[in-house]
Amino acid sequence: MTRSYLDWNATTPLRPEARDAMIAAMDVLGNPSSVHYEGRAATQIVEQAREDVAALFGCGRNDIVFAGSATEAAAMALPENASIAASDIEHDALSAWVLDAALSANLDVDHNGILTGQINGTDISDALAQDVVIMQAANSETGVMQNLMPIAQKIWGADHPALVVVDAVQALGKSNFSLDRSGADFALSSAHKIGGPKGIGALYVKPGLETRRLIKGGGQEQGRRSGTENVIGIAGFGAAARAATRDVNDGIWEPIAELRDQFEARIQDAVPEVQIIGQGAARLGNTSCFATPGWKGETQVMLMDLAGFAISAGSACSSGKVKTSKVLKAMGFNDITAASAVRMSIGPTTTTDEVMRFADAWIRAYQKFAAKAA
Repeated sequence: MTRSYLDWNATTPLRPEARDAMIAAMDVLGNPSSVHYEGRAATQIVEQAREDVAALFGCGRNDIVFAGSATEAAAMALPENASIAASDIEHDALSAWVLDAALSANLDVDHNGILTGQINGTDISDALAQDVVIMQAANSETGVMQNLMPIAQKIWGADHPALVVVDAVQALGKSNFSLDRSGADFALSSAHKIGGPKGIGALYVKPGLETRRLIKGGGQEQGRRSGTENVIGIAGFGAAARAATRDVNDGIWEPIAELRDQFEARIQDAVPEVQIIGQGAARLGNTSCFATPGWKGETQVMLMDLAGFAISAGSACSSGKVKTSKVLKAMGFNDITAASAVRMSIGPTTTTDEVMRFADAWIRAYQKFAAKAA
């Protein structure tokens, strides 16, 4: 059976550039903390990658700290014992911290999953009493993108200004994300979302700010993250960042958005009751989240897997479990609809044939479900 991978938001295929950079780094002997020739060679790999990741963010090279994942980067960004304001659409890597934080508050979102700039109906500039505000640039499940700067400006003007932590994991490398337009004090990224290896992430730190030091030791990463650097993973991250920057500048995601739109038109024409989540908002061009109330997303994922298509129901970062989407529930969808949502996410190597074959397979499976339910 020919398989088609349509789950790029969970993880992307490894780019050839990243693979080549990692293989080359394997032959570099030195420890980046050593001052001899071999150590300096390893340091050069790390610092070149730092520069490439910084270019993707649009910041200075010294503003980037490498971490083991975006989840670890999030932990570094959040001050200990801080009170947090965040919405229920946030990824678990960040929303889990809200459960443990004092004086936590929920940011309001509308039916498209767009932040309203309010906390429980009150403007954030008047209601904010927290130390940190968490906002995501693009949602991993729906692809919905946020306009963060107007909210950041309200945060800055509040009686109790807060640090702004931006989850840029899905937006970087797939959109024209800009730190300058996000208002971020800290921002997160992950290599495997842009064609790099798994197990390496990065944190943007606004000049003048400090991070939480989770790992103490030799003082690597400007004293912010001790431990010998993952030179091989960092090399792959840097190469992927260079390629991702090139792709965004070349407009490679625009035809991908057109293909996504063709897919949605095809399934809507065949199944008028299907709901395209976030269709009324700006979205990542590669992402389609859709729901058919009553047909469980878990069932759809399994049926499509048997048919040779890898898709998902919600975020992949839930220990392999398929759960009702808290994101869709936050957007106002009922439990039945939220439990029926699935996501297709594609990339530059996805073909039109793959997407349309998936559309036809999904339509046939739905028609069988509908016939049985009638």
